[in-house]
Amino acid sequence: MKPTPDIADEFPEDVHAIELDFRSYGAVKAFSGEVVTVKCYEDNSLVKELVGTPGEGRVLVVDGGGSKRRALLGDMLAAKAADNNWSGLVINGVIRDVDEIGVTQLGVKALGTIPLKTEKLGHGQQDIPLHLGGVNIHPGDWVYADNNGVLVAGRKLYD
Repeated sequence: MKPTPDIADEFPEDVHAIELDFRSYGAVKAFSGEVVTVKCYEDNSLVKELVGTPGEGRVLVVDGGGSKRRALLGDMLAAKAADNNWSGLVINGVIRDVDEIGVTQLGVKALGTIPLKTEKLGHGQQDIPLHLGGVNIHPGDWVYADNNGVLVAGRKLYD
């Protein structure tokens, strides 16, 4: 994948940068893919469900409302996502088990960490438009992420 600054320079009219202070946690520092969206708040039931399905190189964008009270991803779900060929996760929220996730072959962007897990109440929505860090994100958009940040495009920009 090209570095996100190069993508932004080459496609300035096509990309939008998510203006959130994401940190990189997975072993894969640069990742891209078609977007699948989840909106949930302190309940990662849908995240768990989706990472158990074939990822086909896609990116799961999770809007956790920016909550830093409960982790939306841990080591077991990250391993499942990697095993099922998800390219990465972009989480507007926090994660846990960072040492294990750090060696998992998966891209993970999140706002921070906390040791507390979520309750599994089955709450949340899937495949809906999201608004994160000043950017509208729709299912089927494309995410390009690296240590410089996260870009969103309405289409695949290159092979």
